[in-house]
Amino acid sequence: MNPWLMLALAIGTEVIATSSLKLAAGFTKPLPSLLVVLGYIASFWLLSQVLLRLDLGVVYAIWCGVGIAVVATVGVLLFGESLSPLRIAGLLAIMIGTILLSLSGKGH
Repeated sequence: MNPWLMLALAIGTEVIATSSLKLAAGFTKPLPSLLVVLGYIASFWLLSQVLLRLDLGVVYAIWCGVGIAVVATVGVLLFGESLSPLRIAGLLAIMIGTILLSLSGKGH
């Protein structure tokens, strides 16, 4: 499978797991708690497969940067969290850095 597609899937499963943490209410709700555990297992397995073919620094930066931005967006859209101009600027800085790192990296 294409490592970039696998990275996108790793990010997606990580976002589901992280977002489910809020819904799990300290692991007192079974379904969201299960999504947390399974999501992180899937995410780290996919990430480990991606790292067999792409550079660690680039992959990890993209995984973290995109994950942060998407989780922040989920927080605003699904959980009603605030979105200040400073928060927007921070997210844009993360995304710009992520793009620059991805453009500079090479696969093996």
